[in-house]
Amino acid sequence: MVDLTSIGTESQLRILAGCDAPWFAVHVRSRCEKAVAASLRSKGYAEFLPLYRSRNRWSDRLKDVDVPLFSGYVFCRFEPATRLPVLTTPGVVSIVGSGKTPQPIEPAEMAAVQLLARSGLTVLPWPYLKAGERVRIEHGAMQGVEGILIAVKKELRVVLSVTLLQRSVAVEIDRDFIRPINPRSAAHVRDQTKDQNHQHSTVR
Repeated sequence: MVDLTSIGTESQLRILAGCDAPWFAVHVRSRCEKAVAASLRSKGYAEFLPLYRSRNRWSDRLKDVDVPLFSGYVFCRFEPATRLPVLTTPGVVSIVGSGKTPQPIEPAEMAAVQLLARSGLTVLPWPYLKAGERVRIEHGAMQGVEGILIAVKKELRVVLSVTLLQRSVAVEIDRDFIRPINPRSAAHVRDQTKDQNHQHSTVR
């Protein structure tokens, strides 16, 4: 691991560690996400690899394993001018951007994914969604986060997206924790939750 105290000036340390720098999505080779994240961390970069618990079948048994929420990507914080050590990290393919110019992740989207990773809520990858009933979570660990409301198998979920990657994740949420962003759509949300309540009552 790099000894950050031996690098030199405080400004040099901040550049290497990526303090106050934007977050970027680093495209990596298949199944190399954890190794790349560890390598970036050892170089002094701030990295972020959100995981979720998945149950996989191994021959005659089932095993719970932690897998990347955004397969093929590791998030890393750095200044674009200092990206060479990131690009030369074993397993790294490229930095997501426009042409040869890295493009940072939207701060609000990044903050939402980080909050989700710390929430302890059930989460899983989801097909990317562009439009739908937008809601705001007003209670619980995800308070203040906005996303798209969907209903799956009697449960409500809020879908969060990372636009640059065209990837989404879905988190199970209590219907009492959400409010529509557009007041005119409140009736639609109420109708959807009523349908869910009806489904629950018929199952019993």
